[in-house]
Amino acid sequence: MCFDKTKTDAEWRAELSPGQYRILREHGTEPAFTGEYWDNHEAGVYRCAGCGEPLFASDTKFDSGTGWPSFYQALSADAVAEKRDGSHGMDRVEALCRRCGSHLGHVFPDGPAPTGLRFCINSASLRFQKKQD
Repeated sequence: MCFDKTKTDAEWRAELSPGQYRILREHGTEPAFTGEYWDNHEAGVYRCAGCGEPLFASDTKFDSGTGWPSFYQALSADAVAEKRDGSHGMDRVEALCRRCGSHLGHVFPDGPAPTGLRFCINSASLRFQKKQD
């Protein structure tokens, strides 16, 4: 993984809200059913809240019932990096923005076809760009 490490911690803190900083830079999680995008059904692209990188298309979003935005695939193969996460006594796969290294959420092998994956992403990690008509 090769992340853009050009921002200092002070710059991240200045650019992000405290909640976004906790999630994107300290690998936190927002409570289920509280994020801005868990129930968003508009067409568009979800971008990284840290750097603006396009991450997920709305047509790959599905209702997982978990309370977090869930997608069955990333926008491209090199948009999201995956890393083993053994925190909190669990064996999971962390999803990170490949460009800036921000924590997005986790990837689970219980999603729908065609991939069987569920990218379970914090709304605070995302910025939604509505499709222009």
